[in-house]
Amino acid sequence: MQNILYARFSNPIFEPIWNRTYVRNIQITMAENIGVQDRGKFYDETGAIRDVVQNHMLQLLANLTMDPPTGEDHEATRDQKASLLKAVRPLDPKDVVRGQYVGYHSVPGVKPGSTVETFVALRLEIDTWRWAGVPIYIRAGKELPVTATEIIVEFKRPPLEVFGEIVPSASGHLRFRISPDISIGLGLRVKLPGERMVGNDVELILTEQAEEDMPPYQRFLGDAFKGNNELFAREDFVDAQWRVVEPILDNVTPLYRYASPAWGPEEAERLIGSDGPWISPKVPTNAKLKSRAV
Repeated sequence: MQNILYARFSNPIFEPIWNRTYVRNIQITMAENIGVQDRGKFYDETGAIRDVVQNHMLQLLANLTMDPPTGEDHEATRDQKASLLKAVRPLDPKDVVRGQYVGYHSVPGVKPGSTVETFVALRLEIDTWRWAGVPIYIRAGKELPVTATEIIVEFKRPPLEVFGEIVPSASGHLRFRISPDISIGLGLRVKLPGERMVGNDVELILTEQAEEDMPPYQRFLGDAFKGNNELFAREDFVDAQWRVVEPILDNVTPLYRYASPAWGPEEAERLIGSDGPWISPKVPTNAKLKSRAV
């Protein structure tokens, strides 16, 4: 997650285009290719919205869209995150799709006929001058095709295609992969060999192996001993997160079934509509394909 902040604020090429003028939409995906496993009772009292959206996904969103910190102390960063979350519009039920994978009811601890979601897709908006009008799509779920957490920032195409090509509107992006590997990808369009002025989409990728990093709980405990609270959620930040999801808690939206492996129910594609399609993560063959429940 810290790679997001560092890449944004240490590279001067990003800040001028990190706004509603140049960004078409933002997609954040947290996918797991495993089910609930032995956490049936806990998960049936929680669901995907409470389990990962209210906390993890909104934290990622804050890192991605917050304004630069106005100071070097740790509170300066947390101030900007809290300010950003307070500007996120509370979710409208019509902007939410909940799903449940086939076979969930057979998990020990799950109540018969449970309507708890194992998948959620939603559309958010941020009421700030920087992000007003930019649709933000988040999805998270279990029993999906891969295990990966990824952010895609899609840039708008120029108002006129100089070379007369029919270019996809989503051609050009910045991709942050959080797990299972750590990578940053920049989507570009390059000319194909030959005389014709036609091109193709490619991605420049910088990859770092997550195994080289300090284990997360070791990092958290070390920061706690040092009194560094930057990675810990402040009370006003947590309140703002709950304010965003409160209108959609307690099964207020329909539940759709999906079979594994699939990217959730078909209704998720209808949610993103003309802003789509969803850009699904692809896991490299040398990365870990299974996550571990903790």
